[in-house]
Amino acid sequence: MTSYTLSHWGTYEVEPRGNGLPALKPFGRDRDPSPIGLYQLDPALDRLRVRRPAIRKNWLDHGPGTAAERRGSDPFVEVEWDLALDLAAGEIDRVRTSHGNASIFGGSYGWSSAGRFHHAQSQVHRFLNAAGGYVRHVDSYSLGAANVVLPHIVASMDELMAGHSSWDTLAAHCELFVSFGGVPVKNAQINAGGVALHGVPAGLAGMRAAGTRFVNIGPVRDNFGAVSDAAEWIACRPNTDTALMLALAWVLYSEDLHDEAFLDRCCTGFENFVPYLTGATDGVPKTPEWAEEISGVPAGTIVDLARRMASARTMLNVSWSMQRASHGEQPYWMVVTLAAMLGQIGKPGGGFGVGYGAANLVGSAHTRIKGPTLSQLKPGIPDFIPVARIADMLLNPGAPFTYNGKTQTYPDIHLIYWAGGNPFHHHQDLNRLLKAWQKPDTVIVNEQYWTPTAKRADIVLPATISLERDDIGSATLEAFIVAMKQAVPPAGEARDDYAIFAELAERLGCGETFSEGLDATGWLSRLYEECRPLNRARGLDLPDFETFWRDGLIDLTPLDQPVTMLADFVADPERKPLGTPSGKIEIFSQRIAGFGLDDCPGHATWMAPVEWLGAGLATRYPLHLLTDQPARRLHSQLDASPHSAGGKSNGRELVYMNPRDAAQRGLEQGQIVELFNDRGRCLAAVTITGDIMPGVVRLNTGAWFDPDPVTGLEKHGNPNVLTLDMPASGLSQGCSAQTCLVEIAAFAGPLPPVTAFCLPDFATS
Repeated sequence: MTSYTLSHWGTYEVEPRGNGLPALKPFGRDRDPSPIGLYQLDPALDRLRVRRPAIRKNWLDHGPGTAAERRGSDPFVEVEWDLALDLAAGEIDRVRTSHGNASIFGGSYGWSSAGRFHHAQSQVHRFLNAAGGYVRHVDSYSLGAANVVLPHIVASMDELMAGHSSWDTLAAHCELFVSFGGVPVKNAQINAGGVALHGVPAGLAGMRAAGTRFVNIGPVRDNFGAVSDAAEWIACRPNTDTALMLALAWVLYSEDLHDEAFLDRCCTGFENFVPYLTGATDGVPKTPEWAEEISGVPAGTIVDLARRMASARTMLNVSWSMQRASHGEQPYWMVVTLAAMLGQIGKPGGGFGVGYGAANLVGSAHTRIKGPTLSQLKPGIPDFIPVARIADMLLNPGAPFTYNGKTQTYPDIHLIYWAGGNPFHHHQDLNRLLKAWQKPDTVIVNEQYWTPTAKRADIVLPATISLERDDIGSATLEAFIVAMKQAVPPAGEARDDYAIFAELAERLGCGETFSEGLDATGWLSRLYEECRPLNRARGLDLPDFETFWRDGLIDLTPLDQPVTMLADFVADPERKPLGTPSGKIEIFSQRIAGFGLDDCPGHATWMAPVEWLGAGLATRYPLHLLTDQPARRLHSQLDASPHSAGGKSNGRELVYMNPRDAAQRGLEQGQIVELFNDRGRCLAAVTITGDIMPGVVRLNTGAWFDPDPVTGLEKHGNPNVLTLDMPASGLSQGCSAQTCLVEIAAFAGPLPPVTAFCLPDFATS
C-alpha cells in the first residue's frame, strides 16, 4: 500500500519494493515536483550516516575544553549509548551547576525535519528549558533585517507571508509586476514545514498567459523561472536598490503621480519623508540622475518605469536577498513606501510583496490552518542573541549589543548543544567562526550525517531521518496534512531526537517535565487531537487521529480562495488597524527614530554599504559576490547526493561570471578558479554567462565546508569563507551575506581533492 512522506522539497509517495529500500515517487497531484527529495535514501547519503555515538578522542581522554582547537581534525571514538548519554548529561549538569544555564547555547537553525513532532529545533529547546533554560537565538539568517523592521512599519513578516496576494488574484488583476531581485523559482521548491503542491511556476505561467508584464530589476537576468525570457531586465548594481526606489518615488512625487488620498487615509509620516526625498534636509534631491550614479540604471529608464507603474495595476516585489545586506532594512521599508505612494496596497493585483518565489507558501491560495505544535515550554532564562551573531557571542562574552531599540549583553557560553542545522553552512566568515568555535568547553550535536558541524563537535549522537520515524506533516498555507509513516528502519544505532532527549532528561532529573509520560506515538495522537478544536473554530472539521492515520492525507484544497494582501485594513483602517504604533503604514517611524541609530533612521534612507562597487575597496576586490540558494539542494542538505553533484564541475561549485569579466582575467568555461578577499579563499569552476551583469559574480551556498587544514583554502566552493560577518544594522543585527567584494584568478598548482564527504578518523581509547 502506498504511503506518503512530507519533506521540505515536496510530498512523495512511498512504495514498498520487496525486501529492499522503498521507492520514492513524486506526489501524483503535484504539477511541478522537485527532484531533490527523491534522493533522500540514496547510498551516497547513507554512507555518511552517523551510525553510533562518537566522542572526540581528546575530549574523552582528557575532559572538557581539551585541545578545542583540534575540533575538526581529532579522531572520534565510538562508544555505547549509555556511556555517551552519561557523558553528555554529566557535562550539561557540570556546566549549569558551575556556570549557570545562561552559559548553555541551544543551537538549532536549519530545516531539520518537515514533521511537526520530530522537529529538532522544538525538541532541543523543549529539552533545554526542561533542564533549567538556555541562551536561545531569535530571527533567521534569511530574514533577520525584515523580521525586525517590518512590524514597526506595516506588519510582521509571518503575517505578510501568510497574507500575500495569491497567484490567481495576480493573474486576474496585475498588469505590471516589478520585482527587485526577481522571483527565484528554484527557491520555491521548498517550504519550512514541507511542500504539498508546488504553486510558483504555475502562478507565474498564469500571469504570463493573462498578459501581465514583468520587470526584473537586479544584477542577474535568469531569476524569474520559466518567464525570465518574458521579463524586461533592468541591470542594477547589488545593494543599490534603495537608491533606485527613491528615484522612482521622486518621479512620482515631482510629477504629482502619487496617491495623496491613500497616504492620508492609510499611512502616517509621509510629510517627514518628503524633505529627504526632495533634498530639503540633506541638499541631495533623490533624482533619477542621482540614482544612476549609484545604481548604474539610466535616468531615462527610471523615469519611464515610474510612469508605467503609476498608469497600471502594479505589484512591487522584493526578494529576501535584498535585506541580507548592509542596511538591509532599507529596501524593505522603501518598497512599502513606494507602494503606498502608488496607492494600490489592498487592491487586487497591486501593492507590494516581500518574497514572491522565496518559498512555496508566498502567493498560496490555500487556507491557513492551525497545525500540531509541540510546546517548547516556558523559557528558563531570558537571554538571547540574534541568530547571525553567534561568532560575536562566542568571541565577545560580556560585550553589549543593540537589538530592536534595546541594549543587551552577550553571554559567556561554555556549552553548545546543537540539533538540526549546520552553522558551517549558514554563518558568514567561516574562518572567523572556526576561531569562535574553539571557545566553548564542549559542543554536543544530534546529527544524522557526518557534516562539517558534526566533525567539529565533541559528542555526536546519531539521529534518525524523517523516513525512519512516524510524524505528522503540516505547513503554513499548504494543501495537505500528511501522515508521515516510517518507511525504513533507523540506520545503525540512530535514535529519534525525542528518544535521545528523553534519556538525557531522565539523567538530569527533568524526565517527566520533558516527556509528560508519553512516548512518540502518544505525542502524535495528543498533538493532533489538540489542534482539532482550534481548526473547528476556523471552520475546518478534521477527522479523528485514527482515521487520519489510516487514510494518510487530509485534502485542504476545497478551502482555497483568492487573497488580496491588506484588503481588510485598506477597506476600513479605523476598524481593522495594523499592529504598528499608529495602526497605519508608517512611512516615518517615530519609534525607530527614537532609537537614535545612525545606521537606521526614522524613514527609508540610502546609505552606502560597507562593501559595494562604488566603494574604494572595489579597486582591490572589483567583483561583487552574490551568494544565492542552490537549485539542487536545500541549503547544505543532501549535498552529497548525485543530484547535487550533477550541478558541479570537477567536484566544485560553479561561479557564474560575465564574459567581459572572464576575458579580462583570461578565464575559460569550466576552469577552476580561486575566489579571494581578506577573509578567505575558495575554489570554484567558472561558468560564463551573459545572464549576469559585469562586475558581479554568483556562487551558490551549501557546498559542505572543506578547508585545507594547512593552507585554509576552501576546496569545495563554500562562499561563506568570503562573506561578511557584520550586522545589517544596530536595529536588527541581521546577516549581511550579500554585501561582499572579491577578486577571482585562475588557480595555479595541483588541484587538491574534495574531502568534504570523507568520514572522520576513528580511534580507540
